[in-house]
Amino acid sequence: MKLIGENIHIISKKTREAIENRDSAYILDMARREKAVGVEWIDLNIGPAKKGWAGTMEWLSSIILNEMAVNLSFDTTNSAEMEAGLKFHPNSGNCLINSTSGDPERLENMTRLAAQYGSSIIALTLSSETGIPKDPDGRLEIAMTILEKTMELGIDNSKILLDPLVLPVNVDQSQAMAAMDSIRVFKESFDPPVMTTIGLSNVSNGSPKEVRGLINRVFCVMAMGCGLDSAIVDAFDTELLRVIRVVETQQPEREADSVLINLHNIMQGFGELADLSYNKHNPKEVEIFKTAEILFNKNIYAHNYAEY
Repeated sequence: MKLIGENIHIISKKTREAIENRDSAYILDMARREKAVGVEWIDLNIGPAKKGWAGTMEWLSSIILNEMAVNLSFDTTNSAEMEAGLKFHPNSGNCLINSTSGDPERLENMTRLAAQYGSSIIALTLSSETGIPKDPDGRLEIAMTILEKTMELGIDNSKILLDPLVLPVNVDQSQAMAAMDSIRVFKESFDPPVMTTIGLSNVSNGSPKEVRGLINRVFCVMAMGCGLDSAIVDAFDTELLRVIRVVETQQPEREADSVLINLHNIMQGFGELADLSYNKHNPKEVEIFKTAEILFNKNIYAHNYAEY
């Protein structure tokens, strides 16, 4: 699975201040650490980039690319800043536009850039009219609108990363399965096939810190079983990266890893939670099972759900 490192983003107060103060040492340290763990893209999230942020994407790109060769994900709703980053990169065809949606103006602007620079593009299956549809069919309808536009512009399906937009389990836990079912539908509905992605940390947003990593890992494993091709992740979450490797190789490194591998394989085979066996006397395996219960929507989420 291909990983998009999310760590350079303005949601972080420290990172925002570093960008505003043009603190190149801070940004370079983050980029070096992300590259070291092998992410496919380093995401540069500058949000809407308004009020004095002109030139930010080029500045970020320049300080990183002057030191290392990496693929970048340009993450902004500001198409001028997006294009500035794409223009600066020596191989824009390996870069990622993050993102478009079903909204006509945004779809037009971002797909035009993807076609012009040969970049891949994340396509969010939402629109201002519908918001995020609750079911896979609604998400697929928006995906089809997006694919009509990308086909018109000659953008290959392999360059499209459809994102079903997972909601936090503590907001609407039924949407975890809806997002995973949407991934399956996306993979089955287009020929040639499209790629899929998610913003992984969204699924645990608002949950206590002590369970966020657990929720992220179990959801990632399940989504991989549904056909997930990539994810926007915390590149510094070493346990998440380890679990992804374990599932991809099908080689357990720790006792509880077999439960995660089996969970992935159950999802791949369209199985049910009842098919998952685990050691009820092993706290780590119990945590995994309880988290899967929440994500399958078989038990009601509470902040203390994982207590042994």
